[in-house]
Amino acid sequence: MSLPRVRALAAALLLAAVASPTFAATTHTPHEQVPGVYHQQIGTLQVTALFDGTVALGRQELVGIDAGKVTRLLDHRYVPEDGKGLQTAVNAYLVQQGDHLTLIDTGTATCFGPGLGQVLGNLRAAGYDPAEVDDVLLTHAHPDHLCGLLDAQDKVAYPNATVWLSAADAAYWLDPASEATAPQGVRFAFALARKAVAPYATRGRLKRFAAGEALPTGISALDSHGHTIGHVSYRIDGGGQHLLVWGDIVHFHAVQFAQPQASYEADSDRAAAIVSRRTMMAQAADQGWWVAGAHLPFPGLGHVRREGDAFAWVPGEYAPLPTR
Repeated sequence: MSLPRVRALAAALLLAAVASPTFAATTHTPHEQVPGVYHQQIGTLQVTALFDGTVALGRQELVGIDAGKVTRLLDHRYVPEDGKGLQTAVNAYLVQQGDHLTLIDTGTATCFGPGLGQVLGNLRAAGYDPAEVDDVLLTHAHPDHLCGLLDAQDKVAYPNATVWLSAADAAYWLDPASEATAPQGVRFAFALARKAVAPYATRGRLKRFAAGEALPTGISALDSHGHTIGHVSYRIDGGGQHLLVWGDIVHFHAVQFAQPQASYEADSDRAAAIVSRRTMMAQAADQGWWVAGAHLPFPGLGHVRREGDAFAWVPGEYAPLPTR
């Protein structure tokens, strides 16, 4: 190449470099996830899933199933797992029927340490004032479902709400005599349950009910005991569509849909829990109900389908809300 052409090429490259914009390397690194809120329209129901955080459950806590089968079921399911166990979501659900707000379960608040206790903040992020909540329905009295009745300062989180707890769970978990005879591993939960409901009971806002009774706003409590003595699930009529909020029917979604006979070590009555799991799954699948699960991957909303004698989880697809 001749010298004049070399000089011309160099000049052209210099001009291109000067004309090209200079981009600075980003210094932004996200440290927080977006708020754990997801809205789903189900018939006439406006359902808002509220993320509380995650807990780690060890695969060894699955009982009644061969460990090798558990490993095969988890293979290629990509459930996050660390040295503490399998990542397991904790979810609560706000159901709006007209101007009536019902919160089903409340999350952990401060009972389980950092990384959890996000329900109250996410409810606010969703645009709701906790004082607007009319009823709080508890599927059962374990800490990850009722500790959120109180805020981080141990004050009433839902000052205008009536709290509903099954009579069977209330009789057991709120009674100090039950604590004395309970397995050592669950005794810590009794004091937490009494503390969480105490200010509501003092105000006359703690209601005990039997499974099968109709609750305010047309919600029905379905007997699904086994995980606890008084565990209930809630069926809500959405004007032609139904939502089943089933609480702790499932803890290990990658295993228990395919193998419903696999129990969770913390189930108080494992045989009854298996019956309840099969019953709730079968009803949801056969009736086409929407399902909301406290320990399904957030937002935990979807459907159940039959697969032979077993079942499978069908997550709901992301959808915009209907325009008003």
